[in-house]
Amino acid sequence: MKSLPELLSEQPVFAGLSESDLVFLAGCCGLHHVPHGDVVFREGGPADRAFVVRSGRVVLELHEPGRGSFSVGTVEPGEVLGWSWLHAPYRWRTDALAVGDSSLFAFDAACLRQKLEADPRLGYAVVLRMAELATERLHATRVQLIDLYGPRSGDREDRR
Repeated sequence: MKSLPELLSEQPVFAGLSESDLVFLAGCCGLHHVPHGDVVFREGGPADRAFVVRSGRVVLELHEPGRGSFSVGTVEPGEVLGWSWLHAPYRWRTDALAVGDSSLFAFDAACLRQKLEADPRLGYAVVLRMAELATERLHATRVQLIDLYGPRSGDREDRR
């Protein structure tokens, strides 16, 4: 059976960190099982934990009054789930629901922020990785929006 630091080392956001860094971060972490259909967090709720999906999938949803709920993305194994724990006011901006039974690395957000602030070298390395992953997710969202709302083949020619 692998230790928690060994399991964390397999996650892209922590890849390349030293064993001592992983042990340090694991002090704030536990594994969290979420059954299919259960809520991981709700929009507006306290972002008091940071998550990385270990297995399963988590769908992110927004609620629009009068229009209902709609999916804005899916978080797969190895991906960071939510960023709201990283900056005040520490409130979730979407709902997150498990799609299939899911296993998550769940970090106590206050503990993690404290550790990242206490070791600026490690804090910079982790936040830089998270920013890279957030950039990738924003790009994927942009592609999705273009697919949904962008001009169709031939539309550009019709506007000339």
